[in-house]
Amino acid sequence: MEMHGVAKILEDIGVLLELKGENPFKSRAYYSAARIIEMIGEDELEKLVREDKLKEVKGIGAALDEKLKELVLTGRLPYYEELKASVPESLFEILKVPGLGPRKVSALYETLEITTLAELEYACRENRLVNLKGFGLKTQQNILEGIEFLRRHQGRYFYSEARRIALDLLEKLMEFTAIGEASLAGSIRRCREIVKDIDLVASTAEPDQLTHYFAELPSVTEVTALGETKVSVQLKEGINADLRVVEPNQYPYALHHFTGSREHNTALRSRAKSMGMKINEYGLFREDELIECHTENEFFAALGLAFIEPELRENSGEIEAAEAGTLPLLVKEADIRGIFHVHTTYSDGADSLDDIVRGCRDAGFEYIGISDHSQSAFYAGGLQADDLKRQREEILSLCEKYPEIAIYCGVESDIKTDGSLDYPDQVLEELDFVIASVHSGLKMERRKMTERVIRAVSNPYVTILGHPTNRLLLGRDSSPLDIEQVFEAALEHNVILELNANPARLDLDWRYLKKVRNMGLLVSINPDAHQVEGFGDTAFGVAIARKGWLEAKDVFNSRSREDVDAYLKKRKAKAGRAR
Repeated sequence: MEMHGVAKILEDIGVLLELKGENPFKSRAYYSAARIIEMIGEDELEKLVREDKLKEVKGIGAALDEKLKELVLTGRLPYYEELKASVPESLFEILKVPGLGPRKVSALYETLEITTLAELEYACRENRLVNLKGFGLKTQQNILEGIEFLRRHQGRYFYSEARRIALDLLEKLMEFTAIGEASLAGSIRRCREIVKDIDLVASTAEPDQLTHYFAELPSVTEVTALGETKVSVQLKEGINADLRVVEPNQYPYALHHFTGSREHNTALRSRAKSMGMKINEYGLFREDELIECHTENEFFAALGLAFIEPELRENSGEIEAAEAGTLPLLVKEADIRGIFHVHTTYSDGADSLDDIVRGCRDAGFEYIGISDHSQSAFYAGGLQADDLKRQREEILSLCEKYPEIAIYCGVESDIKTDGSLDYPDQVLEELDFVIASVHSGLKMERRKMTERVIRAVSNPYVTILGHPTNRLLLGRDSSPLDIEQVFEAALEHNVILELNANPARLDLDWRYLKKVRNMGLLVSINPDAHQVEGFGDTAFGVAIARKGWLEAKDVFNSRSREDVDAYLKKRKAKAGRAR
């Protein structure tokens, strides 16, 4: 069994144990093991199992070792199957409701015999949760809102998840012997943060054989349409995938057609019509004559346009900019020279400070900003003032140990409900930078939430505003907030806006970034990493930055070590004078 499947089953076992009211330490052991397996990697996992060395991995005891051996080698685990059979499967659907964890779902099942979303909604409408221990009127209303949210987002996937699945498909597609060219298309190629399905485009001289080859891939569970030019399937992960097959000379046109949004394609067809041409997925024509294009670059050039990057094809001004020659030179992953917003074992991170610094150095970054949670975040092991001091001393010693990388000492400070931070100024002034974030009271009234955030960014010690809208994709809407007022305040007080690259956040929304860029605000693409592997999430942030028209000059952490060092020192000195 593959690594992701093993980790998912371990995660499910943890949930099932909680649903059954088992000892919480037992379920935590499975949750922890799931994270460990995800970090080990596919090839290494099987090697450890076959060499009987998995039990030597920290966090994997003898009992888990035996179960993992069975699961990896046979693809089955009777313990899991028996556990799963003992609990209604529909409870997993209820667990998708934002804010409902296994313990609350278990309480609903045990006390009200609720096993489905429909039953849960009915119980809420009948006010049956109001007097239920651990719930109440507010929780009941939140559950109703969560059910509505869930319905709006069913059948959607994080960009990161859909892209991983799609790249695996593309890799298999390229193994077809008569393949010509092939590419991801649709919303994945445009880097939309939420994806409904996977689109691929391929060229071949043997279309019928290719569609049948695709339909028979091991990851396909159901074929919903099969023809010579298109095959639609459902994958084992639940997501649907469409493959469009064209002749080699049609490939550039098809790739463009199946990449752009409906609005982009409509606008481009209108432009072509005004120039006496027409566009479809098979070509660009003047009357019945094909205008030959070998690449997408040539396709755009035939329409009098500069090449438009796939991320921009949303009809948000890209066609006009391509005609005027004013398209941005989009930021690239290679432009990112360091990272901020990184957690360690000082709070809720999985890796030590030393491991994090070495991992950052080995990844080729020039600097790293350590920002563990602050004291209000007790749920995440937030740092008291003495802890911060101890961490700062360790950072100073690591600066001597690893002179090739700059290590900045910061904190992710909670913004309290009144807009103040949860450390006094005399603590903040000792730090190199401060990320201010909202983690509680997320549903305050719009005016109060706006005033709260504006007060925070007016604090002279605040360097970066963390995940500015507080959204969780597929889990929580943005906080009620006048975001434009926040932008104005950030500009006035020279505060950098975070683009939180965690795939479940991707906050700021790309739809705001063009305005942010035009205002002259700086953006920092931060991974919000809780382990070394989390550094890779920076790439998802870069994808969203590109979608939001950002150039390298708009991104704070595209600057050199020397420039960042000078910026932070200047800002710290200014904060000291303001105090």
